[in-house]
Formats: sequence, C-alpha cells, structure tokens
Amino acid sequence: WVQFLLTLAPAISFHFCMSKCPCQSEIVNKHNEFRRSVQPPASNMLKMSWNSEAAANAQAWADQCIMDHSPKSDRRITNLNKCGENVASSGNRISWSEVIQGWYNEAKDWRYGVGSINGKTVGHFTQVVWYNSHEIGCELISSLKGNYQHTQPYKSGTPCGDCPKACSDNLCSKWPALNKCYMNIRTLYHNFCFHICGNCIT
Repeated sequence: WVQFLLTLAPAISFHFCMSKCPCQSEIVNKHNEFRRSVQPPASNMLKMSWNSEAAANAQAWADQCIMDHSPKSDRRITNLNKCGENVASSGNRISWSEVIQGWYNEAKDWRYGVGSINGKTVGHFTQVVWYNSHEIGCELISSLKGNYQHTQPYKSGTPCGDCPKACSDNLCSKWPALNKCYMNIRTLYHNFCFHICGNCIT
C-alpha cells in the first residue's frame, strides 16, 4: 500500500518521496499548476515552495505507518503552529502527480461559496488549493510485505521449513505449550502494515 499525507496551511508538508529525491519539484509544480487554474480564479493564491522541516514532520508520521491523520499538535513548523494535512493510500505503484490529481478531482463535487454540492468529501481538494498555504514537504516509508498487488502471498520453500517445531500436516501450527501463533505479533504487525506509507504536511 502507498499512504500519502499532505498537510496544508501557511505551510505544507507532503508524503511520498524522500526529502532529496527528484519528486520534490513534481510535488511543488503539480500543486502550483492546480492552484493557478482554480475556477473561479483566485486573487490571493500563494505560490508553493518546498519546506524541509515540513517534510521531516511528514516522515515522522509516515514512519508510524498509520493510515489516519497525524495529531494536530505534530503539524507544526518554525513560526507556524497550524498546518493542514491530506492522506491517501494505494495498493499499486503510483506517482505523486496521480496522488495529487486524486485529491484535486474532488473539485467535481465542490462549488465556490457552497462547498460540497452532494455531501461527498472535498476537503482534500480544498487543502491543495488553500490560498495561504505556501510551503510543502513530503516523505515516504516502505513497510514489509502485505496483501497487495505484486506481493507473494507466502514464502516458497519446504513445507514447515520455517516452523519445524510446530508442524501439523505440512502447515505451521500454534505452539503446543503456549497456544500462540508461531509468528510473533511484531512480525505479523509489520506484514500487515501498509506496503508503502507516506506523509505530507503543508
């Protein structure tokens, strides 16, 4: 899975790539493209730029691999105590542009001066085009294998090769004495964690 988190306010942080990767420009440019093309046109829309501190905040939340918004208290950068945030996830490999486009596509359900016209979510769109958001930072984390496309559903090998002391008819079973699963909870947690988790704060 890919998880994206975007925080917007007078500053923004975003979540999909490492802080030094080429997608910084892609993220900033895509936001500015959408911000300059809003309808009706904006008279006060600020231009976005990259913010490494926001990216560090995004990374800290992405590292936890939680598909939810970060606490508001964590969305702060120097001289700014309030930042917005967007989150997205995908089971397939997608680009930053596709993620941002997905947020912006909520515009079809939104009207200026009205908000949502049909009760559908439009908050990701409004975060992308919030007028005084002017800085953005993004990060990404890749978790261990989980149930998503292009991932093997099991490890190939000799039946019970990974659980020789807990084998039952060629299947790993619970520990007979402890009545616990052979794999420890930490391994299970990581295996079912999102494949890729990202965090963006703006």
